[in-house]
Amino acid sequence: MMLVIEGMMPFLLPELWRETFRKLVALSDGQLRFIGITAMMAGIILLYWIK
Repeated sequence: MMLVIEGMMPFLLPELWRETFRKLVALSDGQLRFIGITAMMAGIILLYWIK
């Protein structure tokens, strides 16, 4: 399911997807870590909420 969701962005909006990755490359390690921990916490909260 995760691959289906992740594949939607490059399929539907390839230019936006490409530009987003260009911006991500420019971020510092700390900023990327913050985005990562935020995404993980959101996923955990969603899992508990769905159960």
